[in-house]
Amino acid sequence: MKKRLQRLTRTLLLTALMLVVLPSFAQQAIKSDAPTRYTVKKGDTLWDIANVFLNEPWLWPNLWRTNTQISNPHLIYPGDVITVGFFEGKPVLAIERDKPSLVLSPTSSRREKVKAIDILPWASIAPYINHHTLVDDVTYKSLPHILGNHHGNVRFTSDHTVLSQTKNTSNDQYKVVRKQSTIYSLDGEPLGVQLTHIADTQTVAKQQTREVKMLEITHSYQEAKRGDRLLAQGMFAAEDLTLTAAIEQRGYVVGDLHDHNLLGKYDVVILDVGAADIAAGTVMGIYRAGPDIIDGDIPRYIDEPGASVGANLLATKIAQPAIKVGELIVFKTFAKASYGLISRANEGIQRGFIVASP
Repeated sequence: MKKRLQRLTRTLLLTALMLVVLPSFAQQAIKSDAPTRYTVKKGDTLWDIANVFLNEPWLWPNLWRTNTQISNPHLIYPGDVITVGFFEGKPVLAIERDKPSLVLSPTSSRREKVKAIDILPWASIAPYINHHTLVDDVTYKSLPHILGNHHGNVRFTSDHTVLSQTKNTSNDQYKVVRKQSTIYSLDGEPLGVQLTHIADTQTVAKQQTREVKMLEITHSYQEAKRGDRLLAQGMFAAEDLTLTAAIEQRGYVVGDLHDHNLLGKYDVVILDVGAADIAAGTVMGIYRAGPDIIDGDIPRYIDEPGASVGANLLATKIAQPAIKVGELIVFKTFAKASYGLISRANEGIQRGFIVASP
């Protein structure tokens, strides 16, 4: 009888402990200083709001509870109120929205349609992203290029008419692009050719043959030159991303859009992870690994002069653990590489930094 009471007591204590611990554990996803209510403002992004509430903002989809009583519950608009609550012992984020009101005045006969907030600040970064893309070397070499014009110019700007190769292309609009650099992995494998957007062109009607065509430069960002390539490709479009955390994907920062040495928040980096292994919307942590250490009588970094395991049979090589220094969101993928937007950085991000599970 006594043992049965002891077992019952232990069971009750364990149950009580779980009731205390589980909500506490569940609350860890919510920041300790997070507000219970937040009114969405114009200019906010989903990522901004997720950072207001969550220690790990990429968990937003897991905590989001759809309000079926409102229209477009999957979208968030300025004026909406985000609230923190609990459902079945787990923290949830929900939305409150007032019914829209229509106010008529002598100068206005209809209410302006409010735009839902974006996941990321596309309006701010799109002008930079639109001027860059990545193609493989075979594609680059197959692109038609500018030959010249009737005036014998070597540089071309807006309103100039130029002659180009046709190469069996039938598009009416092209971007003039120029090779910026070849992107390589840390092992020296070519991942793609980085192109810079120079100008926009429009085909001049009836001024083309099977070999050449006439193009009018409708807008120029830089002076175009003979040999610049023509790319029939639309501008970058903000995607409806679904945020998911990387699990097993791992890679490296191998470059950026502007050949900078140090990168920070809202800079775009190039990763050596392609479309077969990663999708747009994947959130990754950014990690810095220090140099290996040769541990002997006098420990030395492996890149120091005189540091060699072979020079000292008793020395061992020690790999330093990688330290998390930021996060990024993959927003565009290519065959062998991808673009990632740095969403947080505690220090300058460089080529060679590791990207992996956040």
